[in-house]
Amino acid sequence: MALPVVHLITDRRLARDLAALADAALAGLPPGTAAVHLREKDLGGRELLALARALAAICRRHGQLLVVNDRVDVALAAGADGVHLPAAGIPPADARRLVGAACLVGVSCHSAADVARARAGGADFAFLSPIHDTPSKRAYGPPLGIGALREAARLGLPLVALGGLDAARAAEARAAGASGVAAIRAWLEAPDPAAAVRALAGSP
Repeated sequence: MALPVVHLITDRRLARDLAALADAALAGLPPGTAAVHLREKDLGGRELLALARALAAICRRHGQLLVVNDRVDVALAAGADGVHLPAAGIPPADARRLVGAACLVGVSCHSAADVARARAGGADFAFLSPIHDTPSKRAYGPPLGIGALREAARLGLPLVALGGLDAARAAEARAAGASGVAAIRAWLEAPDPAAAVRALAGSP
């Protein structure tokens, strides 16, 4: 399964109707351009699964992917296209045994050493963050910068850059070797979510 170029991370604190916003954001995109990453750590399994199924239906309608953060069980029950594991989550090889070969397995990384471990563990891709300063990633330390992204990209595992990315910084990240870019506020707080996603993807 090809890795999308834009990864849209959810945060329902920033969106009153997350499903409707995702529907609007994905409108008109070429199939396979985006993945919606369901990341709602405070939700219980039942609520998370209901939201995952709603988003899965929207993603399928638009020809895009759904990835569930951390909860392999919810990803399987919702028929998601992938699972994204936190840095301290289960190893990617164990996730692979559960979700099968057709499902994407990603890992959150915060250094080149983390990326090397993710690659050795059989991950399909890794998020590298924070590239630039952003409120949601300050707990992970100072921004890594484009140089760290460029260095980690040389390890050969497809990387998704996350942290303070707008359209210009997304283009810079791709030039540094990122296979994709991820965003939270850049799409959830945009006045035109579809335009914001196209800009992140480098599309007119």
